[in-house]
Amino acid sequence: MYQRILVATDGSTLSKKAVKSAIDLAALCGAELVALKVVPRYPQSYFEGGIALQPDEVRRVESQWAEEGQAVVDAVKKTALAKGVTTKAITVKSDVVSDALLAAAKKHQCDLIVMASHGRRGIKRLLLGSETQHVLTHGNIPVLILK
Repeated sequence: MYQRILVATDGSTLSKKAVKSAIDLAALCGAELVALKVVPRYPQSYFEGGIALQPDEVRRVESQWAEEGQAVVDAVKKTALAKGVTTKAITVKSDVVSDALLAAAKKHQCDLIVMASHGRRGIKRLLLGSETQHVLTHGNIPVLILK
């Protein structure tokens, strides 16, 4: 069935549901798991008109985010290993989560992406966008979405 499953996580309650399902499915199929956390880059223009942070401070913030992201995927790896599932725990820096997911799935030769969706509708979806929708429409491998 599946050989390598990518699971996207941000450590939230909703993504933990996707992680649990991905681990269970990987155990059932004997598949390897790739746990991925996309870490944002520091928004340089966020404080436009205000006082910008110094480059050292930006590096410190990005480093902190990367460490926190690694802790999230390391926790997934620990849980998966306890269930006998071989797991790679990776973080990727990107401003576009969906593009990072698709690139990681291709790089690690995954044959399934598991992710959570908030299921936003209407104007909220229009304003906030949909990473899940982008993965579904731009990817070429199956996607399992949990709500």
